Amino acid sequence: MLDTMKKLDETGQRILFIAPEGKLKAVVTDGDIRKCILRGGALSAPLTQAANYHPHSLPVSERGRARAELQRLGIDALPILDKHGVITDIVFAGGVDVDNRKKVDIPVVMMAGGLGTRLYPYTKILPKPLIPVGEQPIAELIFSRFRDFGCRHMTMIVNYKRGMIKSYFADLEKDYTVDFIDEDVFMGTGGGLCLLKGRMDSPFFFTNCDTLLDLDYGDLYQYHKAHGNLVTMVCAFKHYVVPYGVVELGEDGGIAAMREKPELNFLTNTGVYVVEPRVVEEMKMGEVIGFPDVIDRYRAAGEKVGIYPINESSWMDMGQMEELEKMRRKLEQQS
Repeated sequence: MLDTMKKLDETGQRILFIAPEGKLKAVVTDGDIRKCILRGGALSAPLTQAANYHPHSLPVSERGRARAELQRLGIDALPILDKHGVITDIVFAGGVDVDNRKKVDIPVVMMAGGLGTRLYPYTKILPKPLIPVGEQPIAELIFSRFRDFGCRHMTMIVNYKRGMIKSYFADLEKDYTVDFIDEDVFMGTGGGLCLLKGRMDSPFFFTNCDTLLDLDYGDLYQYHKAHGNLVTMVCAFKHYVVPYGVVELGEDGGIAAMREKPELNFLTNTGVYVVEPRVVEEMKMGEVIGFPDVIDRYRAAGEKVGIYPINESSWMDMGQMEELEKMRRKLEQQS
């Protein structure tokens, strides 16, 4: 499954076809892998644990029905087969303007009050939410992605250079609303939620102001509700190869083990969550705390906190200067 995740990242698509000698045998999507992992499947497990061996397809003679079939089945791609079962073409939903994304209209809360010190000197002039990535500031790009899935009510918790942020969104032509909550004292990535007491009566998306995700937010919300989570954290798989030989010391100062360029696989918190309104009401007024610490507090109390895993290629973060440049290049390639 790990090799398949790497291939999904390379292609930029959410689906792969298993077709020995060109003959369609099975398909696997990022969603199939996510479900398998959440069932306890290991990254080293064979792909047979996740793949769908009864995929949908159309014969060449019925290619004209591809649009209707994509829409009816709610899938991203449909292989076209010749009479021998060989793939001759693949019709992707994006290519025929079919939108299979699940819509969800719940509030979006953005933590946008930090100093953005890792992006200095840019943030000496602009607050991090207004740092441009291409032709738009990062906060506008984030809101646009949520808006594409039906979200229309955005709230920004602001502090540093808040006047500039408010002015920008006041002048921006948009089909969604943006409300502002002033954080007069820095309270961390979680503490500012106490300022929303009495305002949240439904689950909401909670996001940092420097993270762009390429995922189906409607599916994320449905997953959160189906599992009865108090908080669902979006996590990205990271595959990292240590560029050096690694030596482990034994108790006597000798070498216990040596590994040449070991590979590490782990889940990383993207800073995007689905949160139940009870979390806001139970926040302590004025407490300085990071949201991961809020989650740990609930976990220790036995509350249900879940993860929603995504591929590394679906996550773009601009928290540091080099990551900002990577995000700009990636968005240019997508446009």
